[in-house]
This record gives sequence, C-alpha cells and structure tokens, in this order.
Amino acid sequence: MSSSERYPAMDHLMRTYFGQDFDLFGETVPEIVACYKQDSPHDYANLVREIDSFRTEHSHDLAIAFDQMYGRGFSPEPWGYTVASFLDEIQRLLNE
Repeated sequence: MSSSERYPAMDHLMRTYFGQDFDLFGETVPEIVACYKQDSPHDYANLVREIDSFRTEHSHDLAIAFDQMYGRGFSPEPWGYTVASFLDEIQRLLNE
C-alpha cells in the first residue's frame, strides 16, 4: 500500500503544501499550515489522526520512514526541525 493510500491527508500536505511550490502557501511552517487549514477546513482532523498513526507505526524508525516517504520532496531539517519536532509542530498548529 502506498503512502497516498495509507496516509492520504499527510501525503497531500507534504507533497502539495510542503512540496516544490511551498512558497505559494507561505514562507514558514505556521503560515503553510494556516493555509492548509483554510483550504481544507473539514479534512485536517484526518491529518492529525494520520500523523498519530504514522508515529505509532514507525515509533522505532520515524525519521527513516519519513525520509523514505517524503525525502525527495521535503526535509524538515533545513526548516530547523527534526522529523519528530516537525510533526509535533504540525499537530500543534492544527489543534489551535
């Protein structure tokens, strides 16, 4: 099962909002997540659940699994985050 089938909301956020054209949605993680929330007001609860599920499924290899799924298009390190802190920030912003 591909990431888009298993984690469709997470895949959409990462590939669209944090992909190559991320600057269309904002310059910072909070700006981009705010844009995502505005564009997807009814879907972002699914994203919170998918991030929790991803963390549980990859509790021992979170950074490796994230890199395998999204590393070609996005890495949180240049933004000042680890994978874990990036996912924490996404969930925090979604829950505001």
